[in-house]
Amino acid sequence: MSTTSLLSRPPARRCGQQVFVLREDPDERDEFFVLLVDSAHRDGLVLPGGSAEQDELPHLAARRHLETQTGLVIALRTILTIDYVPAAKDPEGVNFVYAGGMITPRQAEAVGHHQPPEGIRALRWVPQFRLREVMADEEYRRVDDAWDAWEHGAGLPLLVRGVPVPVG
Repeated sequence: MSTTSLLSRPPARRCGQQVFVLREDPDERDEFFVLLVDSAHRDGLVLPGGSAEQDELPHLAARRHLETQTGLVIALRTILTIDYVPAAKDPEGVNFVYAGGMITPRQAEAVGHHQPPEGIRALRWVPQFRLREVMADEEYRRVDDAWDAWEHGAGLPLLVRGVPVPVG
């Protein structure tokens, strides 16, 4: 089969972009909270994010969803984890989780005042030890892996046609 015929009918595949954002607990310097979204369309809490549109750069899709859902504008370049989801009730998909990093107290306060769009019931800061209680299993495993990568300084730079995406 030629490359031309393969590309003329590419498979349907979802491409999800999510962002892992942390803040320090103001009372416990060694305790961190991850920012999660309570979506009307999902069971359990999830990372902020959504699908990339056709021809939209993935990190810009992640940034767009993060800003719309939370009010945060963060440069995204590092991927903490990639999660392949086989077809089941939805088409197969690939989810990229970006390092949003540790935000400042001022940014965390701004998130608290942000009005999320329709379909988002609330934004929640959840400590690591409570994640399993508030997330669906596959979402929890994705966040747990991203947390592990973040703690160990692991991650992959995003490349576009072999060139690292600039920070900023």
